[in-house]
Amino acid sequence: MKLSKIALSVTLSMAISGPLLAQNAAVVNGKSIPKAKLDKILESSGQPSTPELRERARDMLITRELINQEAVKSGVIANPVVQEQLEDARLNVLVGSIFDNYIKRDGVSEAELKIAYDQIKGQFEGKEYKVRHILVEKESDAKSLITKIKAGEKFDELAKSNSKDPGSAVKGGDLDWMSPQSLVPEFSKAMVALSKGGLTDKPVKTQYGFHIIQLDDVRKIKVPTVAELKPQLIEMMNQDQNWQRAKFNEMIEKLKAKAKVK
Repeated sequence: MKLSKIALSVTLSMAISGPLLAQNAAVVNGKSIPKAKLDKILESSGQPSTPELRERARDMLITRELINQEAVKSGVIANPVVQEQLEDARLNVLVGSIFDNYIKRDGVSEAELKIAYDQIKGQFEGKEYKVRHILVEKESDAKSLITKIKAGEKFDELAKSNSKDPGSAVKGGDLDWMSPQSLVPEFSKAMVALSKGGLTDKPVKTQYGFHIIQLDDVRKIKVPTVAELKPQLIEMMNQDQNWQRAKFNEMIEKLKAKAKVK
């Protein structure tokens, strides 16, 4: 009978602990660390969840819990200096969060956005080019390909079979829409000199080899609106410490103006 009771006790214990363990990432000295906390860390990491990453995150949570437990056990947590430092750290987090919320909600005026917008608007002006190319190592090969294209062979087919640029070769040499600033100078100079539908008469030499360039189309770059660029504009302004300090003081003055202080 005793053996049966022991066996029953073990069975019940396993039945109860199974679901509990499934809900927890770990149990440290009897203190549970919820699995949800582990999942949240993994999600915020922005990395694919792997067994190795999961184990590292779990180990970090265990370490945190051990430190918390030791702080309580040793009496460190009750130390007035430690308490003051913890309160300062808490306040710093709150200050940063409140300030971010203020800026996002109503801390940036339309006039400030317009000034910042005018500073970067020029980066979006100009033209962009829908271009394709064939890249080869030898100038003689490039000249031969130009002759074939002019004789009627299809540019895209020759690009697929000859181009050394793997990214564009599979697409018939298509680089899609490009701005001159995003390309090496020799390529850009030859590209902007072409008319729509034009082909370079001579191979264009760059650090990568020799290019045959064909221009499919040209269009003006669409300049984004202030509203479309607002997050980037705010981020840009936040890099300016003088602006950030002035906005923080502005926020504090508004809070004081609304407060009842005796």
